[in-house]
Amino acid sequence: MTPPPVRFLDPTTAPHVMTLVAQASIAALAMNVFLPSLPTMTAYFDTDYAVMQLSVSLYLLVNALLQLFVGAISDRYGRRPVMIAALIGFILATIGTLLATSALVFLLFRMAQAVVVTAMVVSRASIRDVLDEAQSASRIGYVTMGMAIVPMIAPAIGGVLDEIFGWRGSFGLMLLAGLAVLALTWRDMGETKSERSSSMFGVLRELPELMRARRFWGYCGTATLASGAFFAYLGGAPFVGASVFGMSPATLGIFFGAPAVGYALGNFMSGRYAARVGINRMILLGCAVAFGGMLALLILSLLMPLRPILFFGLFVFVGLGNGMLLPSATSGMMSVRPHLAGTASGIGGAIMIGGGAALSALAGAVLTPESGATPLIWVMVTTTGLGFLPLLYVIRREAQLSA
Repeated sequence: MTPPPVRFLDPTTAPHVMTLVAQASIAALAMNVFLPSLPTMTAYFDTDYAVMQLSVSLYLLVNALLQLFVGAISDRYGRRPVMIAALIGFILATIGTLLATSALVFLLFRMAQAVVVTAMVVSRASIRDVLDEAQSASRIGYVTMGMAIVPMIAPAIGGVLDEIFGWRGSFGLMLLAGLAVLALTWRDMGETKSERSSSMFGVLRELPELMRARRFWGYCGTATLASGAFFAYLGGAPFVGASVFGMSPATLGIFFGAPAVGYALGNFMSGRYAARVGINRMILLGCAVAFGGMLALLILSLLMPLRPILFFGLFVFVGLGNGMLLPSATSGMMSVRPHLAGTASGIGGAIMIGGGAALSALAGAVLTPESGATPLIWVMVTTTGLGFLPLLYVIRREAQLSA
């Protein structure tokens, strides 16, 4: 497939890669920029810390639920109008959080902010609309590499804003970012969905076709296990750092970002080589890197006492493997039935978040001060090892279809 011409700030052509990065990044920004302000918000709203933590868990829940629908809606109504509507909704919800006078009102508007996940779903689908399978994986890799920087620096920025402006500083930043991305989208994002169903019923009528596609579930399985390994790290590594290694919050924050470094590098490798080596081979290499890193960590943990630099350092390989395989797995999901790319992107994203949340909870449940880091390491080895199986089924299924 020859990529169509793209002219920056021309709404008659497909969106520029910088616009796609901005759209995907605002969803990442909304996820964690305000986290350093949770204690401040707890005091402001005169509530319990556990209540304010719902601003994370409820947001993720709505995020997952929305992904089940926004892709299909964009398949019906087009990428551009759905993206613009979602950004307007995010801006209004952010204004609501800034004006909230009670924890309940704040949480309601915080849940409404989850509509910004549309930007992540639709940006991926718009890439698949105009590029073939391998080219899509490469482009998604570059876009994800750009947005990977946001989770690395957003909490630090949020902490500074909290000190200067209070907890509303982070939400003010979200508002300004939302307005900027809306203006950029309006000026640059042309429609990429040329063929649409005549009604939402038409999209839903075609949904069983996607659900019966075994390769779709294979790509989802590998992506879910890979992202689930990272979610398990998110759920267990803070406990290990604080309770096992006795690290201070500041030191833990420095070490905790190790997988993000690998993730950015893996995204770069995916963008550079996915089109050349093919998506299945790139996924296989990513699985091998992540599993190899965790297997090495397990062996070393059995041979010697672990030190923080070794424990967190080897998790770089989980980030690296995920960065290599997730763009290709996402492209694979959308390529099984290209006319349902938006639906596949949304459903696949919801499955990844749901599976990841379950593995995160599992990691938190199996760790105790007496157990040390061993249960988390076993969870990670098992998860990254199982990630091979769905992909191998996809490869076998493709061989059957081409025979």
